[in-house]
Amino acid sequence: MSQNPLLRLAELGQSVWYDYIRRDLYQGPELRRLIDQDGLRGMTSNPTIFQQAIAATELYDDDVRRLGEQGLPPAEIFEGLAVEDVSRAADAFRKVYETAGGDDGFVSIEVGPHLADDTAGSVAEAHRLWQRCDRPNVMVKIPGTAAGVPAIRQCLAEGVNINITLLFSVERYREVMEAYLSALEERVAAGQPVDRLRSVASFFVSRVDTNVDKKLDAIGADAGRPERQRQLARELRGKAAIANARLAYRAFEEVFSGERFARLRAQGASRQRPLWASTSTKDPAYPDLYYVEALIAPDSIDTMPRETFEAYKDHGNPRVRIHDDLDRGQDVLEALAELGIEESQVSEELEREGVRKFSDSFDQLLKAVEEKEKAVRVS
Repeated sequence: MSQNPLLRLAELGQSVWYDYIRRDLYQGPELRRLIDQDGLRGMTSNPTIFQQAIAATELYDDDVRRLGEQGLPPAEIFEGLAVEDVSRAADAFRKVYETAGGDDGFVSIEVGPHLADDTAGSVAEAHRLWQRCDRPNVMVKIPGTAAGVPAIRQCLAEGVNINITLLFSVERYREVMEAYLSALEERVAAGQPVDRLRSVASFFVSRVDTNVDKKLDAIGADAGRPERQRQLARELRGKAAIANARLAYRAFEEVFSGERFARLRAQGASRQRPLWASTSTKDPAYPDLYYVEALIAPDSIDTMPRETFEAYKDHGNPRVRIHDDLDRGQDVLEALAELGIEESQVSEELEREGVRKFSDSFDQLLKAVEEKEKAVRVS
């Protein structure tokens, strides 16, 4: 048994991906160390991560200057930078990808968040990013919105690896799994290979508690409510996110242990693994590894920011806990509904908020690129 808790997670069947990317990570020895010593098996990116990397360092200045001199607008400059980072990082993970038989070693790049409600636009941009990166171990991130689901299905059917992001509800997660299975079936029917096609479904965790706990705190402080309801609100604090994620995992087990997927597996298809995103603890009332520890599960991924990754290496306590209190997960959602907190409303609010936050981050990123390009032009 490994002494490094991060390596122990791999032994338990859970892959750890890094929710962070920056040029010096793969240009120097750090990424190789994380892979070799800490078992890092993949990487994701988003507009906020790129904004911090480009605006706060000089690592990108030369490329910003070069692309700016070509007359490219900020959006195209950023895409060039992102494609370079993701492609080079994917090269660093290529051995992981090959050793894992194509199940790990992925780096994700994201379609523009303003396309969240644009199916055709998402498909077109996903294909462009996929072709520009030109690596088998790249995934393109598409949000699991109502418009995103058909885009996800089409891209998968056309052979593009997809990381579905911004999932909050089990209902939408089931739609995403259906999109994956139907895309595989379409490829099999057309005589196209499915053995190297991969997809993950990114289920956001801590944001659920951030939303629900705020509602529970209001109920708990409402003197007009019966004391039983106020007490229940206090007891349910910090319970919604883990219950929701565990119910999602149960749905995953149901779908991918069924006969439908068994037929696809016989053709070489792999499971669409759930990926736990937003697992860093936002509320100081909870332990720093609260969500990571609760959601250790075989055939899953946890994408951790740097701070959570280092914290787990320091004092993680690896044990499969995904089935703990699983039967109580539905009870938690029913108790929340009794207080007027409906899961469907929460997930809708979180999806809209998630799209807005990513869109705002993307706009700030483009502004940072524009300001950087002006600064390096005159320097």
